[in-house]
Amino acid sequence: MIIETSRLLIVPLPLSVVRQRLETADFTAEVASPSGPLRVQFPPEWPGDPLPLFRGMADRADLAAAHSVLIRRQDLRAIGMMGVKGCPDAAGAIEIGYGLNPEAWNQGYATEALRALLPHWRAQEGVQQLRAETATSNPASARVLEKSGFVRVGSAWSEEDGDLLLWTWQA
Repeated sequence: MIIETSRLLIVPLPLSVVRQRLETADFTAEVASPSGPLRVQFPPEWPGDPLPLFRGMADRADLAAAHSVLIRRQDLRAIGMMGVKGCPDAAGAIEIGYGLNPEAWNQGYATEALRALLPHWRAQEGVQQLRAETATSNPASARVLEKSGFVRVGSAWSEEDGDLLLWTWQA
């Protein structure tokens, strides 16, 4: 599914892009769009924090398909990605995650993309709730969730990110 917003094209993450990013940090690749294939620039900073996940996705089309590339329409540049982490759990909850290139921070792109993707994720079979985690050291990410209707429900700690805020969104 391809979603268009005023400033973004949100397209499924092609497995070919995952593989190419593991080989090189700066490349152009063809991605599908409603008007046909587009040549998209993937800069060295893309996809940011989610890059370590790519090794596990390299041979798993299902994992790649759970994520979307955020493409800035004005220059066809990949500025980030968003996706879900696995299938719904026993309670029907899925966790979402996202990352943007530093050049795209604080411009409303994450909020725009998240608001566009929420109905799609919520409509998936078995999904009753969406969850997210943000590092307490990342208040901008917390603000994206708040503006998109998420509510803070607790805190936690992880070895990778330290102190975390826990969020939930329900339709």
